[in-house]
Amino acid sequence: MVRGAAKKFDAIFIGTGSGLELVNALIRKDPDAKLAVIDKDDPGGICLNRGCIPSKILLYSAEVVRAAERARIFGVDLEIKKIDFPFIMDRMRRMVSADVEAIRASLHAVPNVRYFPAAAEFTAPYTLAVAGTTISAPQIFLCTGSRPGIPPVPGLEEAGYLTSDTILRLTRLPESLAIIGGGYIAAEYGHFFASMGSAVTIIGRNPRFLPGTEPEISGAAALELGKRLTLLTDCEVTRVEEGGPAGKTVIATSRGDRKEVEITAEQVLVAAGRVPNSDILHPERGGIATDPHGWIVVDEYMQTSQPGVWAFGDADGRHLFKHVANRETLVVFLNAIEGEKTAMDYRVVPRAIFTSPEIASVGIGEAEAVSQYGADSILIGFADYENTAKGSAMETKNAFAKLVIGKKTGEILGAHFIGPDAAVLIQELVTVMNSGDPTINPVTTAMHIHPALSEVVQAAARTLMPVGHYHQLLEEKDYGAKGSR
Repeated sequence: MVRGAAKKFDAIFIGTGSGLELVNALIRKDPDAKLAVIDKDDPGGICLNRGCIPSKILLYSAEVVRAAERARIFGVDLEIKKIDFPFIMDRMRRMVSADVEAIRASLHAVPNVRYFPAAAEFTAPYTLAVAGTTISAPQIFLCTGSRPGIPPVPGLEEAGYLTSDTILRLTRLPESLAIIGGGYIAAEYGHFFASMGSAVTIIGRNPRFLPGTEPEISGAAALELGKRLTLLTDCEVTRVEEGGPAGKTVIATSRGDRKEVEITAEQVLVAAGRVPNSDILHPERGGIATDPHGWIVVDEYMQTSQPGVWAFGDADGRHLFKHVANRETLVVFLNAIEGEKTAMDYRVVPRAIFTSPEIASVGIGEAEAVSQYGADSILIGFADYENTAKGSAMETKNAFAKLVIGKKTGEILGAHFIGPDAAVLIQELVTVMNSGDPTINPVTTAMHIHPALSEVVQAAARTLMPVGHYHQLLEEKDYGAKGSR
C-alpha cells in the first residue's frame, strides 16, 4: 500500500536501457539534480539482458561452427569434436552479468539518484506508485521497452514454450526445436540452434520467410538456411499438444491448400513479434495517450500527449532497434534538457539480421520505390559477392548487394545486402544517405580497397539498370523471389 505525500524529484526515469544514457547526461549537466530511476528488471535494458547482446554472443559461436564446417573448401581439414553448449550459454550469461552488476553498482553509487528495482504505475499525472512509495516529478522519461508477444494458440500454455527471454536460461541443448514465427528472431535463433546441433523447424505464417526483406533476399536466405534446418512458410499454427517423453507437437495448417502438418519437437520457441509494456505502467492514469496496440504515442520531438513526459525506445513501437533508441535518446536530451526543438528523423534506419547468411538493409525496397515514384523513375544496382576478388576467394554463394536508386537524382533510396559482413558493408551507404550528398556519386567515385569485400558496394553502385532488366537478371539466378520452400 502507498502511504504519505509524494516524494518529489526533478525527473523520473522508467527503464534503464537507453534511458540510462539520459540519466548520465542529466547528471553531467546538473550534478545536484534529484533523480528517480525505476526498472522492474535487471538494469541495462532489453538489449543487454535479453536482446542484442546475449543473442549476438551466442551467434558468434554459431559463426565459428559454420566457419569450421566450410574449412575443407579451402584445403583445411578440421573436425569439430565437441560443441560445449552449457559452456557457450554460461559464457554468455557471465558476460552479461558482469555488465549488469556494473550498472547496478553505479546506480547505487550516485548520491542524488534513488534507484527503485521494482515495477511502477501511474496514479495521476506526473505521479507514480513504486515499491510502496508515491513519487512525482515535472519531467518523466519513459523507456519502458517491450516483451515477446504470445499468440492465442490452443494448447500452447498447457504444453509450455520458450520465448527470446526464457531461451537464454537453457543449460542443455534441446535435441529438436520448433520455432513459431518467420521473422528475424526466428531466423537468428534457428541459425544458432541448428549450428549447435538441434534439429530445427521454423514455422512462418507469411508466404515468404523474413517477409520484411526484399523477395530475392528472402529467397536466398531460405535457400541457404534450408540446407541446415526445415523451413515452413504460409503455415498457420492451429494448436500445440503435449507429447510426453517425445516432446511437444505443433500442428499447423497450410494457408494455401489447407493441408495439416505436424512437427514434434522437444522444445517450442515462440518468436511471433513483440508487444508493449504499457499495461503494466497504466499511462492513461497519467494523461498519456497510447495507440490501439498499446504503444505510447509521441510527437516528432518524442514528447507524449502529456507535456513534460517523454517516451523513446521500444515504448513508442516505431522501430524496435537499440540504435534507433540511442538516436531517440539524443533527440529527447536536446529537446527536454537542452531546450531545443529537434525532430526525430526516421528516413535512414539501418536494419540487420545476424543469421547465416547475414542480412542488412536501409531505406525503402524496390516495391515501395516503384509505388512512390514509378518503375521508370527507378534504377536497380546489383552485384554478386562472388564477382569480386575477395568474394571469389571466400567462395560465397547466394550473396549479393542490391541498391534502389532514383533515376534522375541518383539519390540512394534503399540498399539491401545478403552475405558475409552485410551489416558492416551497408554502413558505407547509411553514412552517405545521412550526408549532404545522399546520392550514389560518392560511392562510385571513392577509392575502394582491393581486394576487399567493400568492392561489392561499389560494383553495385556502378551496375545500374532499369527495373525490368533487373528482373530478367533475377530469372537467371538459382534463388527464387518468393522466399518459400
